[in-house]
Amino acid sequence: MGLGVMGQPMALNLARAGVPLVVWNRTPARSEPLRAAGASVAASPAEVLDRCRTVLLMLSDGAAIDAVLGRGTPDFAARVTGRVLVHMGTTSPEYSRELEADLLAAGGGYVEAPVSGSRVPAQEGRLVGMLAGEARSVAAVRTLIEPMCHEVFVCGAVPEALLTKLAVNLFLITTVTGLVESFHFAERHGLDRDSFLAVLDAGPMASGVSRMKAPKLRDGDFAVQAGVSDVLKNNELIASAARRSGLASPLLDVCHSLFAETVRLGHGDADMVAVLRAIEARTGAAGAP
Repeated sequence: MGLGVMGQPMALNLARAGVPLVVWNRTPARSEPLRAAGASVAASPAEVLDRCRTVLLMLSDGAAIDAVLGRGTPDFAARVTGRVLVHMGTTSPEYSRELEADLLAAGGGYVEAPVSGSRVPAQEGRLVGMLAGEARSVAAVRTLIEPMCHEVFVCGAVPEALLTKLAVNLFLITTVTGLVESFHFAERHGLDRDSFLAVLDAGPMASGVSRMKAPKLRDGDFAVQAGVSDVLKNNELIASAARRSGLASPLLDVCHSLFAETVRLGHGDADMVAVLRAIEARTGAAGAP
């Protein structure tokens, strides 16, 4: 359930691997590529839960998960009893822990299975999967996660997979923001874009992230791979987890401010490299009389 920017290519990789699928998405048109790939398209979340014993959830937030499961309603227990729910999106660790408790109490199973990677790795089946939960459920679910990933790691008990994902995303957010600021610095000093990026790519700072994001900066390509609004949401989740543990997050806090500014400037649906617009706005303000 959930066939958005990430969920649709992930589900297509499962279909290509021969996994029999029943799919549902709030916007029905997103289900059509799965129908063409041989999946059965359900009319409602309840139909998916009725027909399937293992249900993968790639939904936007906890409210969306609660809605499709009927959590907090009399229908919840009947929908989830005897089923393993696999939470593959990104929510707060506290939400995940509470969801697990409710599912186990209702006679269901639960696996936390966030993934690291954006749209292109999702299309290529090269995500990194992180699993947490009861060992029996994790072992049963792992074979379904592997066709979407090039590596899968078992992280322990819930919510350790989500905490791992948040730690990885902290590195990602600060790294991409640094790359964007570096590009802005080079561009405003009149350096040749191709030459600068060639030097970057030849040196020790090159990475899979820089090789994916630097060409987007060079070409002014803000087509979404990982959207600004989603990055801001992740930033807030990481900051909240840090505060609950009494941890400082100075680099993350600067990024939070920049991505919030990017959203206010109207670029919430663009790729995260559009944080360039917030940096450009600050440069304009700094240069004003």
